[in-house]
Order: sequence, then structure tokens, then C-alpha cells
Amino acid sequence: MNIQWELKKFADLSPHELYQLLRLRSEVFVVEQNCVFLDMDNKDQQCWHLLGWKGNLLAASTRLVPPGLSYEEMSIGRVVSSPQVRGEGIGRELMKESVKACHQLFGHHPIRIGAQLYLEKFYTLLGFNTDGEVYLEDGIEHVEMLMPA
Repeated sequence: MNIQWELKKFADLSPHELYQLLRLRSEVFVVEQNCVFLDMDNKDQQCWHLLGWKGNLLAASTRLVPPGLSYEEMSIGRVVSSPQVRGEGIGRELMKESVKACHQLFGHHPIRIGAQLYLEKFYTLLGFNTDGEVYLEDGIEHVEMLMPA
């Protein structure tokens, strides 16, 4: 898969990039997962955004959250891949690039995520360990996971 990765602060996103980012998140989190929630939570402006482009298609994205904003540790959130590229290994590549970018931005420290429960095994294979009980967030079962430094 030929993906062009870009890492940008919120303020550096072009209007086109921001539109594509919010559209992809709405397509997956709201429409596909049938979850009514407020995606725009006023954290995006303080985060970095990893965008994976396949030509003109925003194929995947994550939000890289600095320590102290969502958790004590740095975090990777809003992990999303386009339905058009699923099954091609984009999720694994996205997370590997996100972990690498977090370490470059915030240092080599633990990374905490709030994972949808059905993806627990996927994140475990990437080096995350379950760290807490299952909880509901917007009607979807989640579990906190931690990748050690």
C-alpha cells in the first residue's frame, strides 16, 4: 500500500484537509458505527494529526494527544481508516506510524489509549496491554490499554 503520511498541528491543517478529516471521522464513527456523539470535543486544536493519503483519498488518520490532555500519559485517539482501504493492512501501518510520531513529539514514554473492546486483540498484537475494566463510551464498550515506554 502506497500511503503518504503527513503529521500536522491543527492550526497547520488546510481547510481541505480539515474537511476530509472530519468527514472521514463522521463517516466511520457516526454513520458506520451508528453512534451519535459530539466528535468535535475541543481537543483537536491542542493535538497533532497524522494523515495517511492514498492519492487524494484520506485513507487513515489518528489524533496524537499530548500528555495531560486526555490522560496523564500521551495518547493516540480518533483512530480511523476509510472503508475503501480496509483489509489492506492500513490499520496496523497507521498505528505503527502513530506510535513512532508520538515518541518523536513527546518522548519515549508510555502511551495510553481508550480502545473499542472488539479491537483489544489488535492493539495487544501492537504492544498495548489491557489496563482497566470495560466501560461504555457513547454506547460502545471500550477498555483502556497502555503501551509501556
